[in-house]
Amino acid sequence: MPETPFYAKAMRGASRLVGHWLLLGQATPQRLAMILADTARVAKLGEPEETPSGATVEAWSGDAQPPLWAARAASFLLMQMPSKPAPRDELEACAWAYCWLRNRDFAGFEEAEAALPAHLRDALSEALPAAWADHTSQRLI
Repeated sequence: MPETPFYAKAMRGASRLVGHWLLLGQATPQRLAMILADTARVAKLGEPEETPSGATVEAWSGDAQPPLWAARAASFLLMQMPSKPAPRDELEACAWAYCWLRNRDFAGFEEAEAALPAHLRDALSEALPAAWADHTSQRLI
């Protein structure tokens, strides 16, 4: 399968995803960093070696690439917020879709799409099929 730009977009959007969590989280960056790391551990979304500082998480929301566990935990938390946030741009939508497929196991695309929270179906309508194609392709690392 030829390489598509999806994966690169999802990785660039990961910092926006973490930034969205920082924007909407109602606590200090240090507290939000702790929630992010604890969520990753408890929900089995990754194993942070240590809890990052608030400054580190703020850096991840800018130019620094966050670890995958941080993006996965941020998407997990954002999708559960009562305010029903949605991705703010294409790159962030790619990160949301990528994390959605990494956070859960789905038998097929239709199951993954049907399981999306209703408020995200339109926002991820273009990114989710691309994420599924990326998810099911065999990328050499």
